Amino acid sequence: MTTPADVTSAEARAMAARQRLTGTVEQLQGQLAPRKLAREAADSMSEHAQSLAHASVKTAMRNPSAVTGAAAVLVLLLCRRPLGRALGLIKPPPSAAQPVHLRRVR
Repeated sequence: MTTPADVTSAEARAMAARQRLTGTVEQLQGQLAPRKLAREAADSMSEHAQSLAHASVKTAMRNPSAVTGAAAVLVLLLCRRPLGRALGLIKPPPSAAQPVHLRRVR
């Protein structure tokens, strides 16, 4: 048979378990807060970007000719049309020179 002492001790254990559960839930809510997660992700990305930048600079200092060549290729790639027109290798289309509605009829 159940005695009042057993019920009281069971209630005390239940209250202690409830308090532990409440503490655990509060701790999890603090750890999983969206602002905290976003801040941690931003910090992590910032640290990773800094380490990549340092590694890139070290690599560039070890291989300056490769960096110069890559930069030259990038500039040529980005400026290929203006350079082609300047060197006369690419002729602009006639319609690009002047729109049809602005052309004079001779």
